Amino acid sequence: MTTVPQPTDATRWRCTLCGNLTRFDVTRSSKVVEYVHLDLAGESSVEEREVVSETIESVRCRWCNAVDQIELVDRPGADS
Repeated sequence: MTTVPQPTDATRWRCTLCGNLTRFDVTRSSKVVEYVHLDLAGESSVEEREVVSETIESVRCRWCNAVDQIELVDRPGADS
Protein backbone atom coordinates (compact mmCIF):
# COMPACT_ATOMS: atom_id res chain seq x y z
CA MET A 1 0.00 0.00 0.00
CA THR A 2 1.37 3.40 -0.94
CA THR A 3 0.33 6.49 0.91
CA VAL A 4 -0.85 9.64 -0.80
CA PRO A 5 0.89 12.88 0.14
CA GLN A 6 -1.30 15.29 2.07
CA PRO A 7 -1.76 18.82 0.73
CA THR A 8 0.00 21.65 2.53
CA ASP A 9 -0.60 25.39 2.74
CA ALA A 10 1.29 25.77 -0.55
CA THR A 11 -0.07 22.71 -2.44
CA ARG A 12 -3.36 21.05 -3.36
CA TRP A 13 -4.51 17.84 -5.01
CA ARG A 14 -5.19 17.53 -8.73
CA CYS A 15 -6.44 14.48 -10.66
CA THR A 16 -3.93 13.67 -13.39
CA LEU A 17 -6.65 12.19 -15.63
CA CYS A 18 -9.40 14.83 -15.66
CA GLY A 19 -7.88 17.86 -13.93
CA ASN A 20 -10.32 17.89 -10.98
CA LEU A 21 -9.14 20.15 -8.15
CA THR A 22 -12.13 20.11 -5.81
CA ARG A 23 -13.87 16.74 -5.22
CA PHE A 24 -12.20 13.60 -3.85
CA ASP A 25 -13.12 10.53 -1.80
CA VAL A 26 -10.36 10.00 0.76
CA THR A 27 -9.73 6.75 2.68
CA ARG A 28 -7.78 7.35 5.90
CA SER A 29 -6.43 5.21 8.72
CA SER A 30 -6.23 7.00 12.04
CA LYS A 31 -4.98 6.13 15.48
CA VAL A 32 -6.70 8.31 18.07
CA VAL A 33 -7.00 8.69 21.81
CA GLU A 34 -10.45 9.81 22.93
CA TYR A 35 -11.78 10.93 26.30
CA VAL A 36 -15.24 9.39 26.41
CA HIS A 37 -17.84 10.55 28.93
CA LEU A 38 -20.71 8.23 29.82
CA ASP A 39 -23.76 9.78 31.44
CA LEU A 40 -25.71 7.92 34.11
CA ALA A 41 -28.03 6.46 31.46
CA GLY A 42 -25.03 4.98 29.63
CA GLU A 43 -25.04 7.38 26.65
CA SER A 44 -21.52 8.21 25.53
CA SER A 45 -20.02 11.36 24.07
CA VAL A 46 -16.45 12.12 23.03
CA GLU A 47 -15.25 15.20 24.89
CA GLU A 48 -11.62 15.22 23.71
CA ARG A 49 -9.96 13.64 20.69
CA GLU A 50 -6.22 13.52 19.97
CA VAL A 51 -5.01 12.18 16.61
CA VAL A 52 -1.83 10.18 17.32
CA SER A 53 -1.19 9.24 13.68
CA GLU A 54 -3.04 9.45 10.39
CA THR A 55 -2.31 7.95 6.98
CA ILE A 56 -4.13 8.67 3.75
CA GLU A 57 -4.47 5.26 2.09
CA SER A 58 -6.17 6.22 -1.16
CA VAL A 59 -7.77 9.12 -2.97
CA ARG A 60 -10.46 8.68 -5.63
CA CYS A 61 -11.52 11.44 -7.99
CA ARG A 62 -15.25 12.15 -7.71
CA TRP A 63 -15.43 13.35 -11.33
CA CYS A 64 -13.82 10.46 -13.23
CA ASN A 65 -13.49 7.76 -10.50
CA ALA A 66 -9.74 7.47 -11.05
CA VAL A 67 -8.08 5.82 -8.05
CA ASP A 68 -4.67 7.00 -6.85
CA GLN A 69 -4.13 9.24 -9.88
CA ILE A 70 -3.62 12.29 -7.69
CA GLU A 71 -0.69 14.67 -7.76
CA LEU A 72 0.25 17.66 -5.65
CA VAL A 73 0.28 20.99 -7.49
CA ASP A 74 0.98 24.51 -6.27
CA ARG A 75 -1.93 26.53 -4.97
CA PRO A 76 -2.53 29.78 -6.83
CA GLY A 77 -0.87 32.67 -5.04
CA ALA A 78 1.16 30.40 -2.76
CA ASP A 79 4.68 31.62 -2.18
CA SER A 80 6.99 28.78 -3.21
